[in-house]
Formats: sequence, C-alpha cells, structure tokens
Amino acid sequence: MAVFTDEGKTYHVRVGKGDIGRYVLLPGDPFRTDLIASYFDDAKLVAHNREHKTWTGTLNGVPVSVVSTGMGCPSTAICLEELIACGADTFIRVGTAGRVCDRAFDPTLDGVINTAAVRDEGTTKHYIPIEYPAVADRHVVAALADSAKQLGYNFIEGITQSKDSFYGQHEPENMPAEPWLKARWEAWRRGNVISSEMESAAIFVISSIRGCRASSVMAIARCRRASRSPSVRCASSSSRIRLPRSNSTMQRLPVPKMVRGALHFWTKCN
Repeated sequence: MAVFTDEGKTYHVRVGKGDIGRYVLLPGDPFRTDLIASYFDDAKLVAHNREHKTWTGTLNGVPVSVVSTGMGCPSTAICLEELIACGADTFIRVGTAGRVCDRAFDPTLDGVINTAAVRDEGTTKHYIPIEYPAVADRHVVAALADSAKQLGYNFIEGITQSKDSFYGQHEPENMPAEPWLKARWEAWRRGNVISSEMESAAIFVISSIRGCRASSVMAIARCRRASRSPSVRCASSSSRIRLPRSNSTMQRLPVPKMVRGALHFWTKCN
C-alpha cells in the first residue's frame, strides 16, 4: 500500500483516487509530460511534486494519464506503487535509450519496443530475488507492435538493459570497476540486448508482482562522432560522440511517432 497524506493524495506523486486514468504513459523527464499531454483531449495538469508531473485527459473518451517518473529505478518504483494504489493498472514507459548490440545500429530504426529488461540495477532486488524475470506484458507488446506497423514506423522488439549509473556506462575508464563494467557491457552486446536505459526493469518487475501490465517503447538516441561538446564516451568505444540535448531529442528523434504509436494502444487493448 502507498502512503497517503491527510488530503488523500499519495506522498510523492500527489495524486488521489479519481485523479488518473487506468492507462498511464511514463516518461522520465517532467518536461516531456507536456508534449505527451498535447496528444490528449481535454488534458489537465493534475499535480507536479518533485520529479513527478501528472496530466490527465481522454483518448476516445477513455481517461488516460501521463506521469513523469524521474531518472532511475528508485524514483520509478515509488511512482509506480503510488499510481497502482490510485487505480492505474496498465503502463507504457516512453523515452529515449542508447544502442547496445550491433543490430540496434540499423540507421532505419525508429526505436524499440521492449519485451524484457536486464535487471542491472538495485531497486528490484528489494522486491524479489534476482532470478525473477523483468518481462513486459505480451498483450501490451503486441498492441504496440501492431500500432507501429500500421503507422509505418520501424520499431523492433527486444531486451533493454536497465542500469543505475549513466556514467558507469559512458565513462567506464574513469571508474575503479572499469574491467567489470566493460565485460558486462560486452556480454549485453553479445547477448543481443537492444537498448540501454534506467527505468524499465522496475516497471516490469513491479507490474508483474502487483498483477498489472506494462511495456516500454523507446526512441534510440542517434549518437554521432563529433569534435564539439557536449560529448561523452561510449562504454564500447573510445571514440568521442555527441549526445543530443533532452528536448531536442524529443523533437528530432521519432518521439512524436513513438507517442502516437503508444496512444493507439488504448484503442486496441482493454
């Protein structure tokens, strides 16, 4: 059970029963909720507390919400528990991710629909032993894949890695655990892990434990070699690359496509 205030709102997300729809989109960035809410009918800002910003509107007359989780599995787990306590039961994480295995570097890809996640994070270990799989709901995955196909977008299905440390991936040479980090990255690459991000494992594990449904649909960041900043190092390469700023990523990458594909889900799954 989530913790509620005396006003009947959850302690962190600050929403109550009746404030959100059964179906919830989950970006990490609070500013991305504004873009996603623009696809709703009659969208209203419900709450904004800490990293959690909540909009609720309708699609085809059905209440839907978008709530930002913040970065990483700890805040995502808090957000998910509080949304479930308020009646939500179907979740789609929407966001951006890095590429991992070779086939993820196909330049024609719009993004990835995640079927499972590598539990390379610490939060879900406080829920259940590591042997428990982080898997998406097959009905949500199928509906998203069908929507992407009908809309003409090239999304592939596959596994994501959910990690706790952004710079452990991008600057392993600066970490005392460099050999361990690089060996694990190579294992994910050879194991055909498609993408790398920081939230899906918590969403999948908690949704499974609580009897809910979830998947995630990600735009894959297009890293380009560049001599100008801002830049980072890829864990699998010593080459400098440039990562786009968060807001430009949402506009330049197929995030509108990704969002439209996710929203079509509501007309296909009860």
